[in-house]
Amino acid sequence: MCTAITYKTRDSYFGRSLDLEYSYNEKVVVTPRNFIFDFRRKGSIENHYAIIGMATVVSDYPLYYEAANECGLAMAGLNFPGNAHYYEEKEDKDNISPFEFIPWILCQCRNLDEVLMLLEKINLCNINFNEDMPLSPLHWIIADKEKAITVEAVSVGMKIYENPVGVLTNNPEFDYHMTYLCDFANLTSFPHKNNFGNIDLTPYSRGIGAKGLPGDNSSTSRFVRAAFTKLNSLSGDSENESISQVFHILGSVNQTRGCVRLEGGKNMITEYTSCINLHKGIYYYTTYGNRCISSVDINRCNLEGDGLSVFSLVKEQIINKQN
Repeated sequence: MCTAITYKTRDSYFGRSLDLEYSYNEKVVVTPRNFIFDFRRKGSIENHYAIIGMATVVSDYPLYYEAANECGLAMAGLNFPGNAHYYEEKEDKDNISPFEFIPWILCQCRNLDEVLMLLEKINLCNINFNEDMPLSPLHWIIADKEKAITVEAVSVGMKIYENPVGVLTNNPEFDYHMTYLCDFANLTSFPHKNNFGNIDLTPYSRGIGAKGLPGDNSSTSRFVRAAFTKLNSLSGDSENESISQVFHILGSVNQTRGCVRLEGGKNMITEYTSCINLHKGIYYYTTYGNRCISSVDINRCNLEGDGLSVFSLVKEQIINKQN
């Protein structure tokens, strides 16, 4: 269970929440321009755009959950169980394993036009990272500073959708989410209109215009709630106002411990929420245990190096004590 959004004020932003019942010891990871990416079927890329994002590092390889490159192109993988389908290798295609998909795109592309050119040749093939780490069933949102697409590898082939709302959650397929959104086209952030003829009805509360906005934690409801909140949100265009608004939007779909209970006594929670400024290359995040916003600036790392810069998450609550 995850939610990703795009957001634009003076700058463009890309954010996501990761909802799980456990942590993979994820960290903020900066991959510099000269880090060597060895692709299983496509050789090595030794020089590329620098990348910043959240990843689990295994054998010095960053398994990115979401990331952006120094050009302002961003990408996130979200859980897509039961629908994701990866393919056999094809001789006439670029055979890329899904765990390589984010670096394959972000290493080489500056914008969505260049992404679409790579996607024409790609084959997301069924190659595990190792014997102990099978592939995760994912679909992806990819965004530059202006627009977004959704990529889904399903049984009938790879589908690429324009994503005009700049939102992605989980199952079912993206076209269903967009169709389902039509059921809520009447919702408004303004005072509701009285359609009962001459009967005088006095609203008993503010916010009734959004009556019917789904409040449960399902992926379809989170898609609608995130889309409504994002598309109606108003923000100043300063950096602090903008990132604060992204965290507020994603906060509308956050998972609270105990509200989604799983087998074995486990609970789904929002492990972290992130926001990336695509113009400045600054990665902001909060964790479930620490609502204070932390940041990592890609430009304060050695981008000409060949080794990863890894930053552990600040998970202990920071409180501003005013007296």
